[in-house]
Amino acid sequence: MIYETAPAKINLTLDTLFKREDGYHEVEMIMTTVDLNDRLTFESRKDGKIVINVEHNFVPSDQRNLAYKAAKLMKDKYQIKEGVTISLEKSIPIAAGLAGGSSDAAATFRGLNQLWEINDTLENLSSLAAEIGSDISFCIYGKTALCKGRGEVLTHLPKPPSAWVVIAKPDIGVSTPEIYGALNLNNRHHIPTEDCQRALNDGDYELLCKSLGNSLEDVTMGLYPEVAKLKNTMKNSGVDATLMSGSGPTVYGLVQKERQAKQVYNALMGCCNEVFVVRLLG
Repeated sequence: MIYETAPAKINLTLDTLFKREDGYHEVEMIMTTVDLNDRLTFESRKDGKIVINVEHNFVPSDQRNLAYKAAKLMKDKYQIKEGVTISLEKSIPIAAGLAGGSSDAAATFRGLNQLWEINDTLENLSSLAAEIGSDISFCIYGKTALCKGRGEVLTHLPKPPSAWVVIAKPDIGVSTPEIYGALNLNNRHHIPTEDCQRALNDGDYELLCKSLGNSLEDVTMGLYPEVAKLKNTMKNSGVDATLMSGSGPTVYGLVQKERQAKQVYNALMGCCNEVFVVRLLG
């Protein structure tokens, strides 16, 4: 049996540059990981089937599940005869902008690479992962990276300065295609990606806080006022910086002291059910 953890990601920056010919948006974003994990176990099966065990009403256990897609892709690519039972324990909120499904798929690539003794490189797994999802390539490594293209072209960066992250998801789900569909590229505002990169290179916490930015934030907030309300509550509760992650609706705040993090957590508990205090990993 093989065990893997699948950490959530947050966006430090997200900039949408233009609409590509393949229908996707060209993005430039800096992402890192936080200590909020799903857990997966992988057990070999003799019957060749892929079986997903997950006890969560909103997570499919069939071929719609990204972990299933990852297993199927590896089985086909490496011509594996055996099957696998994947048991998935969810802690990352779903449809949240935290790449829970993508991280589960990435953990599946890593786990099956061991279970089936394929022993391929993370680089090759990351290229393969891009066939089924944009964030999975990043999640294969679970570090901090500048991500371009659809999100699959990676440049690794130093991990962020030490900080606590308070993560809050309002009680709604947001569809990423819906948010990108409502995006008006003529209304783009400047996202300080280079400043963020410099902050990571220099280990500069203050500059990092000043350089957070997400070009999808206004779109999501326009459609879901709960997100704007949550971000204001986060600001007023004394975080050093706050941003929506991905296409939302999750909002996070950065603080340096655990005491501060607990105060913010208490302030947010009245607003939504899913609130977490975790460390930055990256």
